[in-house]
Amino acid sequence: MKKNKKILIMGLPGSGKTTLAKKVVKLLKADWLNADKIRGKHNDWDFSKEGIIMQVKRMKNLAKKSKKKYVVADFVCPIQEQMKIFKPDFVFWMDTIKKSRFKSMNKIFRKPKKFDLKFEKKNLELNLIQVKDKILGYKWNNRAPTVQMLGRFQPWHYGHRVLFEKCILKTGQVNILVKDVHKVGENPFNFNQVKVKILRDIKNFKSRVRVTLVPNISEISYGRTVGYKIKKIKLNKNIENISATRIRKKLRKKGLL
Repeated sequence: MKKNKKILIMGLPGSGKTTLAKKVVKLLKADWLNADKIRGKHNDWDFSKEGIIMQVKRMKNLAKKSKKKYVVADFVCPIQEQMKIFKPDFVFWMDTIKKSRFKSMNKIFRKPKKFDLKFEKKNLELNLIQVKDKILGYKWNNRAPTVQMLGRFQPWHYGHRVLFEKCILKTGQVNILVKDVHKVGENPFNFNQVKVKILRDIKNFKSRVRVTLVPNISEISYGRTVGYKIKKIKLNKNIENISATRIRKKLRKKGLL
């Protein structure tokens, strides 16, 4: 009998585990082991160390009985011993809150030493894309609808990251065009430096991105109606106010440029 893949979605109570698990279960047509439902079924709400260990052994046995290819388990997993017992194939850590409403759980919770993805924000659509790619992979398709981002990115900063996240949700692929402006005016970074910074920041989406060097494009012109749209994505004022010019000024002041 072929072994199934166990997917653990862990984190403090209220971190968004169950919300993400529900979507992952639907995506993978998986069996779902929700810790609260299982405890309720057995009328067992013992959160002592012994009770926690008993619960994870129970979940391990239920996962073993599943005939599905994937089993999704969402539970807090506060101690490392649970991880060793359950032996998940994938670990997704919802690190979206620092404390839960349960003081006892906050006290015993330990950060996982190993995990496949850590989510610091509750953004269901973005989180789901990353989980999907980690488990199933993604292959770039030149013929698939793709959003284009064009800029100098001198340097790439948080505002660009927020814009990118909105773009990736539109089509699932983003082509980032970097203008060739190295040493033109106050543009100190070469293409490789820009590319490395971009891909480091969006590493969990790397298979869905292309970063390409293009000429110093200063105008985009078109005549009749074309087969694409030019759209402005509205961002919060605090994001729009992030300035690469000010960032460069600070870097120069610190002697980093």
